[in-house]
Amino acid sequence: MKEQVLLGLGSNQGDSRAILQAAVKELRTFLDDLEVSSLYRTKPQDYLEQNDFYNLAVCGFFSGEPHDLLDLLHTIENKHGRIRPAPIIKGPRTLDIDILFFGRKIINTDDLTVPHPAIAKRAFVLIPLLELCPKYSDPISGKLYAHILALLPDQGVENIGSLH
Repeated sequence: MKEQVLLGLGSNQGDSRAILQAAVKELRTFLDDLEVSSLYRTKPQDYLEQNDFYNLAVCGFFSGEPHDLLDLLHTIENKHGRIRPAPIIKGPRTLDIDILFFGRKIINTDDLTVPHPAIAKRAFVLIPLLELCPKYSDPISGKLYAHILALLPDQGVENIGSLH
Protein backbone atom coordinates (compact mmCIF):
# COMPACT_ATOMS: atom_id res chain seq x y z
CA MET A 1 0.00 0.00 0.00
CA LYS A 2 1.26 3.46 -0.89
CA GLU A 3 1.30 6.14 1.78
CA GLN A 4 1.37 9.86 1.15
CA VAL A 5 4.55 11.27 2.66
CA LEU A 6 5.59 14.85 3.24
CA LEU A 7 9.26 15.68 3.59
CA GLY A 8 11.11 18.84 4.51
CA LEU A 9 14.48 19.51 2.86
CA GLY A 10 17.12 22.03 3.82
CA SER A 11 20.71 22.97 2.99
CA ASN A 12 23.11 25.77 3.90
CA GLN A 13 26.52 24.38 2.92
CA GLY A 14 27.97 24.03 -0.55
CA ASP A 15 25.87 24.80 -3.61
CA SER A 16 22.56 24.43 -1.76
CA ARG A 17 20.35 24.92 -4.81
CA ALA A 18 22.22 22.23 -6.79
CA ILE A 19 22.21 19.89 -3.79
CA LEU A 20 18.46 20.30 -3.34
CA GLN A 21 17.85 19.82 -7.08
CA ALA A 22 19.86 16.58 -7.01
CA ALA A 23 18.06 15.38 -3.88
CA VAL A 24 14.64 16.00 -5.45
CA LYS A 25 15.74 14.10 -8.56
CA GLU A 26 16.79 11.17 -6.36
CA LEU A 27 13.50 11.31 -4.41
CA ARG A 28 11.62 10.94 -7.71
CA THR A 29 13.15 7.46 -8.09
CA PHE A 30 11.09 6.10 -5.18
CA LEU A 31 8.34 8.66 -4.48
CA ASP A 32 5.46 8.61 -6.95
CA ASP A 33 3.59 11.74 -8.09
CA LEU A 34 6.14 13.98 -6.41
CA GLU A 35 5.12 17.60 -5.90
CA VAL A 36 7.74 20.20 -4.96
CA SER A 37 7.11 23.49 -3.18
CA SER A 38 8.79 26.77 -3.98
CA LEU A 39 12.29 27.34 -2.66
CA TYR A 40 12.64 29.47 0.47
CA ARG A 41 15.62 31.24 1.99
CA THR A 42 15.48 31.14 5.77
CA LYS A 43 17.43 32.78 8.55
CA PRO A 44 19.06 30.24 10.89
CA GLN A 45 16.90 29.52 13.95
CA ASP A 46 18.77 27.82 16.77
CA TYR A 47 22.47 28.13 16.00
CA LEU A 48 22.74 31.64 14.53
CA GLU A 49 26.41 31.71 13.45
CA GLN A 50 25.83 30.09 10.07
CA ASN A 51 24.63 30.83 6.55
CA ASP A 52 20.97 31.18 5.66
CA PHE A 53 19.24 27.92 4.79
CA TYR A 54 17.46 26.99 1.60
CA ASN A 55 14.29 25.02 2.35
CA LEU A 56 11.47 23.33 0.51
CA ALA A 57 8.89 20.61 1.02
CA VAL A 58 7.91 17.68 -1.15
CA CYS A 59 4.85 15.47 -1.18
CA GLY A 60 4.66 12.07 -2.84
CA PHE A 61 3.60 8.46 -2.39
CA PHE A 62 5.86 5.76 -0.96
CA SER A 63 5.54 1.98 -1.07
CA GLY A 64 7.26 0.64 2.02
CA GLU A 65 7.65 1.10 5.73
CA PRO A 66 8.64 4.35 7.48
CA HIS A 67 12.09 3.04 8.42
CA ASP A 68 12.68 1.96 4.79
CA LEU A 69 12.06 5.57 3.78
CA LEU A 70 14.32 6.84 6.56
CA ASP A 71 17.15 4.60 5.33
CA LEU A 72 16.73 5.89 1.76
CA LEU A 73 16.78 9.50 2.98
CA HIS A 74 19.93 8.93 5.04
CA THR A 75 21.60 7.44 1.96
CA ILE A 76 20.78 10.58 -0.05
CA GLU A 77 21.96 12.85 2.76
CA ASN A 78 25.21 10.91 3.10
CA LYS A 79 25.80 11.02 -0.66
CA HIS A 80 25.68 14.81 -0.43
CA GLY A 81 28.16 15.04 2.44
CA ARG A 82 25.88 14.99 5.50
CA ILE A 83 27.88 14.24 8.64
CA ARG A 84 26.27 12.32 11.51
CA PRO A 85 26.44 13.06 14.32
CA ALA A 86 26.65 16.75 13.48
CA PRO A 87 29.67 18.61 14.88
CA ILE A 88 27.29 21.43 15.90
CA ILE A 89 23.70 20.62 16.89
CA LYS A 90 21.35 22.51 14.51
CA GLY A 91 24.48 23.74 12.74
CA PRO A 92 25.47 23.93 9.08
CA ARG A 93 24.72 20.98 6.82
CA THR A 94 24.87 20.12 3.17
CA LEU A 95 21.53 18.34 3.22
CA ASP A 96 18.85 17.58 5.76
CA ILE A 97 15.74 15.60 4.82
CA ASP A 98 13.08 15.19 7.50
CA ILE A 99 10.02 12.96 7.36
CA LEU A 100 7.28 15.36 8.36
CA PHE A 101 4.38 12.95 7.80
CA PHE A 102 4.01 9.33 6.77
CA GLY A 103 0.33 9.05 5.93
CA ARG A 104 -1.47 9.93 9.14
CA LYS A 105 0.68 7.54 11.18
CA ILE A 106 2.03 8.51 14.57
CA ILE A 107 5.49 6.98 15.07
CA ASN A 108 7.70 7.23 18.15
CA THR A 109 10.86 5.14 18.01
CA ASP A 110 14.45 5.86 19.06
CA ASP A 111 15.39 7.05 15.58
CA LEU A 112 12.11 8.33 14.12
CA THR A 113 9.31 10.55 15.37
CA VAL A 114 6.42 11.31 13.01
CA PRO A 115 4.87 13.80 12.77
CA HIS A 116 8.16 15.62 13.11
CA PRO A 117 8.11 17.10 16.62
CA ALA A 118 9.22 20.63 15.65
CA ILE A 119 6.75 21.31 12.81
CA ALA A 120 4.56 23.66 14.82
CA LYS A 121 7.55 25.83 15.79
CA ARG A 122 9.12 26.23 12.35
CA ALA A 123 7.76 28.62 9.74
CA PHE A 124 10.40 27.32 7.30
CA VAL A 125 8.66 23.94 7.47
CA LEU A 126 5.06 25.12 7.66
CA ILE A 127 5.16 27.63 4.80
CA PRO A 128 6.30 25.18 2.08
CA LEU A 129 4.18 22.40 3.62
CA LEU A 130 1.06 24.57 3.42
CA GLU A 131 1.92 25.57 -0.13
CA LEU A 132 1.52 21.89 -1.06
CA CYS A 133 -1.23 20.94 1.40
CA PRO A 134 -3.07 24.10 2.54
CA LYS A 135 -5.68 22.26 4.62
CA TYR A 136 -3.25 20.00 6.49
CA SER A 137 -3.82 19.55 10.21
CA ASP A 138 -1.88 18.07 13.09
CA PRO A 139 -2.97 14.41 13.35
CA ILE A 140 -2.63 14.54 17.14
CA SER A 141 -4.35 17.82 18.08
CA GLY A 142 -6.45 18.27 14.94
CA LYS A 143 -5.35 21.93 14.71
CA LEU A 144 -4.92 23.33 11.22
CA TYR A 145 -1.31 24.12 10.48
CA ALA A 146 -2.41 27.38 8.81
CA HIS A 147 -3.74 28.53 12.21
CA ILE A 148 -0.54 27.42 13.94
CA LEU A 149 1.58 29.30 11.38
CA ALA A 150 -0.46 32.48 11.88
CA LEU A 151 0.55 32.50 15.56
CA LEU A 152 4.29 32.23 14.91
CA PRO A 153 6.52 35.32 14.90
CA ASP A 154 8.30 36.31 11.70
CA GLN A 155 11.20 33.89 11.25
CA GLY A 156 12.78 35.40 8.16
CA VAL A 157 11.37 32.97 5.58
CA GLU A 158 11.48 34.37 2.03
CA ASN A 159 10.05 32.73 -1.09
CA ILE A 160 12.78 32.91 -3.74
CA GLY A 161 10.89 31.11 -6.49
CA SER A 162 11.11 27.71 -8.10
CA LEU A 163 13.90 25.26 -7.37
CA HIS A 164 14.63 25.00 -11.12
